[in-house]
Amino acid sequence: MTDNLQERADAVMAHTYARYPLTLMKGKGTRLWDEAGREYIDFISGIAVCSLGHSHPALVKAMAAQAAELVHVSNLFYTEPQVKLAEWLTARSFADKVFFCNSGAEANEAAIKLARRYGHQHKGADCHRIIAMDKSFHGRTMATLSATGQEKIREGFAPVLEGFDHIPYGDLISLEKTITDQTCAIMLEPVQGEGGVRVPEAGYLEAVRRICDELGLLLIFDEIQTGIGRTGTLFAYEHSGVRPDIMTLAKALGNGLPIGAMLAEDRVMASFTPGSHGSTFGGTPLVTAGALAVLETLEQENLVHRCFETGQYFKKKLEGLLSFAVAKEVRGLGLLLGIELECEGAPLVKAMMEKGFIINCVQGNTLRFAPPFIIAREEINEMTEALAGLLSEI
Repeated sequence: MTDNLQERADAVMAHTYARYPLTLMKGKGTRLWDEAGREYIDFISGIAVCSLGHSHPALVKAMAAQAAELVHVSNLFYTEPQVKLAEWLTARSFADKVFFCNSGAEANEAAIKLARRYGHQHKGADCHRIIAMDKSFHGRTMATLSATGQEKIREGFAPVLEGFDHIPYGDLISLEKTITDQTCAIMLEPVQGEGGVRVPEAGYLEAVRRICDELGLLLIFDEIQTGIGRTGTLFAYEHSGVRPDIMTLAKALGNGLPIGAMLAEDRVMASFTPGSHGSTFGGTPLVTAGALAVLETLEQENLVHRCFETGQYFKKKLEGLLSFAVAKEVRGLGLLLGIELECEGAPLVKAMMEKGFIINCVQGNTLRFAPPFIIAREEINEMTEALAGLLSEI
């Protein structure tokens, strides 16, 4: 079945992914099963998406109930699940307003458009440039790959969208030198996920906020990967206390449902008026009902705090692997963790899969871990012991 299905997929689907030769059929909690019934412990949760784990009953129930009532009508009308979700998010964040879309890339597109429109309205048509960071990842649409600070993402798509200046992450001197009268915003991830799980030094985000305030620039936090509890607080900006002007969310917001959100303060979101932006499917009753169930479950089961505590335990277990010469550094917050190696990580990802553990690799040599928040310490112990066995052989 596997070979046939994979051959069929390769015959009819775009080859935009270097897929593993693995066909997954079922998921429950922290576990996944392939077509042969083999079980795996999931330490990447759909790339930091399924924080509740797979097939959580609260999400299944909410989706079934909403599908029986109303799935889609477009944003020409008001729908209750969308309003409830926006109320939940604004009540627990810095933001006053929410724009719903279908993905992280779309949320970042909305943020870029809003920042430019705000700059035009408040500083003139020349105020359109956005400073972004090297090794950042903001998406694969034309605007978001232009904002992304990785040449491999932009390769083959020139000319990219003009108006982005890239500087080293954490470098305040470069930041101050790059700002001009044309700069409207600074865009960054509070923790770089695809960039190698990189946490900025203490005081960096505070300094960026201070620069934005002094010069009248907008601060955009891309929390697609870090938001909704992944770092041990509901939003990663809470670790520093630095409030952005615009924030983007997706991934864990829907626990696998296609939803993104762009949040902002009233004074900023006022630059969007009817017709200035939109999305046919953004925030449908079906996905917003599901997302609301996800958030309510996170709160009811105290899973964000559990993520924080489990993350501390997990990080210590990974730090124990630094005794191996090939292991260089452990980084991250909460359950977004990485261990940088002195060797290529891809062979280890494959070897761990053969042992029944799903992990992944970013930047070539950093193993990334983003398991469901319900991951057990016993499962962490199993995984780190298996990884230690492999590292000892290098």
